[in-house]
Amino acid sequence: MTAAQFPIEAGHVMTFARAIGDFNPVYHDADQASTSEVGAIIAPPTFVQASAQYDPDYPLRPQPGVAWFGSGATPSGRVPDAEPAATTQESGSEKSGGTGLHAEQHYEYHRPVRAGEVLTLTVRPGKAWEKQGRRGGLLQFRETIIEYRGENGELAVTARGVGVRTAQTVRD
Repeated sequence: MTAAQFPIEAGHVMTFARAIGDFNPVYHDADQASTSEVGAIIAPPTFVQASAQYDPDYPLRPQPGVAWFGSGATPSGRVPDAEPAATTQESGSEKSGGTGLHAEQHYEYHRPVRAGEVLTLTVRPGKAWEKQGRRGGLLQFRETIIEYRGENGELAVTARGVGVRTAQTVRD
C-alpha cells in the first residue's frame, strides 16, 4: 500500500455504514453522536479497509483503460503475463491474479476512529509460513500488518491480513 494518509471523512463514514447495513446514528448524525461515549461521529469496524481506495496502486481499484481484477475474459480479468507481477500489501497475492487468496483479516482497535481526523498508515510484513495442502500442493501464507495512527502518532488501529498462494499447480 502506497497511500500514506487516510482522511476520515464524515460522508465516507456514512456511506460505508449504509453499505454494510449499519444505520447506527453514531456513524452519521453529529447531534446523536455528540451524546455518545466518544462524543463524535466514529467509523464502523472494518472501515479502515477503505483506505485502500486512497492507494493509486491498489490492484482492485479500476483504472481508466486498464483491465482490472474482475473485468472479464479471464478468471481474474487480467492476462497473467501482460504486466509484471506486483505483490499487494493486503493479501500477499500477485496483481496479475489467479493463484492468490485473501485468507484472513483481523482488526485490533486501540481507540475509536473519529470523522475529521487523518490517519497515517505504516505497512510492514508480518509472519510467513508454509503448509502442505490436502491435494498435495504447497500453500504459502504471508501476513501483512498495517498500523493506522492519528495526527499525534497515537496508534488507533492495527490491521493484520493473511494471504495464501499455491507454490505449484495442483492437479486433481
